[in-house]
Amino acid sequence: MTSSTDPHHRRRWAILAVLGFAQLMVVLDATIVNIALPSAQADLGFSDEGRQWVITAYALAFGGLLLLGGRLSDIFGRKRMFIVGLLGFSVASALGGAAGSFGVLVAARAAQGAFGALLAPAALSLLTTTFTDPTERRTAFGIYGAIAGAGGGLGLLLGGMLTEWLSWRWCLYVNLVIAIPVAIAAAGLLHAQVADVKPRLDLVGAVTATLGLVSLVYGFSHAETDGWGDTVTIAMIAGGIVLLGLFVVAETRVAQPLLPMRVVLDRDRGGAYLSVGIVGAGMFGVFLFLTYYLQQTLGFTPIQSGLSFLPMIGAIIISSTVSTTQLLGRVGPRPLVPTGMLLAAGAMVWLTGVEVDSSYATAVLPALIVAGLGFGLIMAPSMASATLGVRPTDAGVASAMVNTTQQVGGSLGTALLSTFAATAASDFAASRAPSAELAAQAAVHGYVTAFWWSAGIFLLGAVVSALVLRSGVQEADPTAEPVLAH
Repeated sequence: MTSSTDPHHRRRWAILAVLGFAQLMVVLDATIVNIALPSAQADLGFSDEGRQWVITAYALAFGGLLLLGGRLSDIFGRKRMFIVGLLGFSVASALGGAAGSFGVLVAARAAQGAFGALLAPAALSLLTTTFTDPTERRTAFGIYGAIAGAGGGLGLLLGGMLTEWLSWRWCLYVNLVIAIPVAIAAAGLLHAQVADVKPRLDLVGAVTATLGLVSLVYGFSHAETDGWGDTVTIAMIAGGIVLLGLFVVAETRVAQPLLPMRVVLDRDRGGAYLSVGIVGAGMFGVFLFLTYYLQQTLGFTPIQSGLSFLPMIGAIIISSTVSTTQLLGRVGPRPLVPTGMLLAAGAMVWLTGVEVDSSYATAVLPALIVAGLGFGLIMAPSMASATLGVRPTDAGVASAMVNTTQQVGGSLGTALLSTFAATAASDFAASRAPSAELAAQAAVHGYVTAFWWSAGIFLLGAVVSALVLRSGVQEADPTAEPVLAH
């Protein structure tokens, strides 16, 4: 279809704005509730042990259902799944904001995750099939990647502002302000078209993938609070690995698999998925522990803590757009992603110098800027490479894999780094006389340990991406040219 008759071509930049706002909403919700948790806990009266479920419920539903959501968008249409996801997300957010009990809040968070699993892959596959010109495609993915990378930091800022100025409930209600206008705009901008040949839903793959991912994410989350040696932790992680192994075996034996192996076995695509997963694991060294350090050690308010991340967000935006518009089309992803990993590792090493009385300007700010430059070099080129040359019938599930690897990586990173930090802090305080000063020093020692491990994760990412990604610019397969999104 020519650009003169393709309605998506004529509306492509307006569509990018719609997809960008939807992606921002999904990414915001991964962090915006974190800052609101203490206020929500005081209001609803739930325990410290139950607090993690407000985060875990979202992660379980989102991570577990992403592959299924991606395939549903291929079968029933990306426009339909995109709008259903937006409206469902808004209803779940309204329910969570009005929650009068802990159980309702957790159920609403799980519903948010489920509808997010419909929304996120549909949005990315719509982006993939809307922008067919290579230059414009790189620009679009640069903007989209900047949103994906900066959204977590914006969530911390927005969560602090809403919690301090209004109420923790507005950290959920704010989604209605985004989702409903975006759904209305999507209904008018996106062109619905039924595919001539629809893939069948692979039920065996859907069940094993969903249960495997849920089991794995739950195991990682459980390890954060109960330890890696806990029976439930071991059983859930082992069960998740077994189920995902069965999923891979099943996918090689069915005619229309949920995740065709051709999607992940391409070197650049597979390398992009690995890179997204690794950066998801390492980024929590910034978002999670640096938030604790700023608020609990340096005494920043939620708003001040959120504002502290703005330099990193600006660096991500600059790095993402420059890497995709100016560099990716000339050198390909291989030099960019490993360089980004090395920059992120260097930023983590810088953060290991923080102390109880450190200055934000000298101990934190430079690291945030360098980390932001690194994250932009990783996220935007990886997202563009992960969906390049995908068959139109596989666009949804290929897009879902980007979010799946990021979610699993983030869950693993949270569990690992939390365990390392807690162990280091308790070991530091074990042989010393208890005092307020010791507690502060032990906490900082735990954060420093987490930053060292984050640096190691990013160094691993640099090695993996350098080995797996191919040199040079990879062009899309002409037989897999994107078509009008449906």
